[in-house]
Amino acid sequence: MSEVVGSHDLLLVTLDTLRHDVAAELAAAGRIPHLARHLPGGVWEKRHAPGSFTYASHQAIFAGFLPTPAGQGPHPRLFAARFAGSESTAPGTFVFDTPDLLSGLEGVGYRTVCIGGVGFFNKRAPLGSVLPGMFQESHWEPEFGVASPTSFEAQVARAEQVVATLPAEQRLFLFVNVSALHQPNWFHTPGATREAGDSRATHAAALEYVDAHIGRLFAAASSRRRCFAIVCSDHGTAYGDDGYTGHRLGHESVWTVPYAHFFLEPGATAP
Repeated sequence: MSEVVGSHDLLLVTLDTLRHDVAAELAAAGRIPHLARHLPGGVWEKRHAPGSFTYASHQAIFAGFLPTPAGQGPHPRLFAARFAGSESTAPGTFVFDTPDLLSGLEGVGYRTVCIGGVGFFNKRAPLGSVLPGMFQESHWEPEFGVASPTSFEAQVARAEQVVATLPAEQRLFLFVNVSALHQPNWFHTPGATREAGDSRATHAAALEYVDAHIGRLFAAASSRRRCFAIVCSDHGTAYGDDGYTGHRLGHESVWTVPYAHFFLEPGATAP
């Protein structure tokens, strides 16, 4: 990353609340072809989330603590604040001398842009302004939120607009928090009803919905130059697993998340 930063545009996508097991099953079954074509070997890497809910996890991610590989570490990190004694800062790590990755990237010339999704990015209250306030530019509309059946399409359209307005020489760090996986997600399954509610199956259907449109996001992110992309979940969620429902709790369905990073070649077209 010490060589990538400065020469590439950067894209970070958090598929908010996506479970690892559901993501892995859909990739293996060929149900998310647009994502799977970019996954190394066609599979998601199994990692552990740095937090059990959106706010905590993103605070860690924005400090350089991406989801951690599930095996025993230490694991070299892509990004790290300069910190004496850090065992996960390696020769190839992009090291910054600021409290967070966003200001570190700004310091080397990046435009940092947030396209929010869930409530912690909606800027409607002080708490919902903390995370987007770390960026130079942030966007949120009700159409991007959890209650919208077309949230990701709206987010992608805004990302396309953002990229189109940037000067060609301006390096970009684009962050998209995808809300579609988060509850409520029942409306992504044909014939489902509000009364029946969300389930593991509707969670999977929401990922299929995201996959159908993510090619446009990848095309926009790589439209100006080669782009390094990170796609991961910030935490999972339980659907009755061992009696648990939801997240902000310590269960395997919450702590275990899918992760991938890869390069997007310039001029790629949306499938």
